[in-house]
Amino acid sequence: MAATVSYDDVEVGTALPAKTFPIQRQNLVMYAGASGDFNVIHWNERIATSVGLPNVIAHGMFTMAEASRVLTEWVGDPGAVVEYGVRFTKPVVVPDDDKGADLLVSGVVTEKLDDRRVAVELTAHAGTDRVLGKAKAVLQLA
Repeated sequence: MAATVSYDDVEVGTALPAKTFPIQRQNLVMYAGASGDFNVIHWNERIATSVGLPNVIAHGMFTMAEASRVLTEWVGDPGAVVEYGVRFTKPVVVPDDDKGADLLVSGVVTEKLDDRRVAVELTAHAGTDRVLGKAKAVLQLA
């Protein structure tokens, strides 16, 4: 599948559509099964709070993957993401209720590179907390 966003139609400052990703405890259980990361801080509130966390927290790599969906949905091809990295600044706290947590992710094109590539910076928040820092990607456009 080829990227559907054209390099010629993108400028520095182009905003990617922001998206909110709801995260519930069941998502963490499914991710644990897929990833093999069964650390109890991702499913047991008693243990999570006993080690100083406010509650159960989402896996960092799950948070990173959810945020990357803003990139892949905008460009139209997961293979168009040629570089992607983040710093984890705060955890996504996931309460045990009907709502869970919301991860709000937005992005902006920060640079047009050679070979029809663009640099993008993402911003990710859970509530008022910025949960990813230095979230940057390089995308290969059509």
